[in-house]
Amino acid sequence: MRKKGKFKKVEEFVTRMKEVHEKAEAVLKKSQEEMKKYANRKRNKVEEYRVEDWVLLSTKDLKYQMKGK
Repeated sequence: MRKKGKFKKVEEFVTRMKEVHEKAEAVLKKSQEEMKKYANRKRNKVEEYRVEDWVLLSTKDLKYQMKGK
């Protein structure tokens, strides 16, 4: 059987650490939401394609070799 007074400082420390942890979580979540908002600000909407849609492709960055005779 434990005495309540014996571990009072430990219980206070644990309570304080829980409070600090909760505050840190809240701050990190808010920061994450703000970063997401600013990152998405300049992103364009992506077109969605379906099967059998016709699309034009650029060969600008396509590396290919032509085989001669």
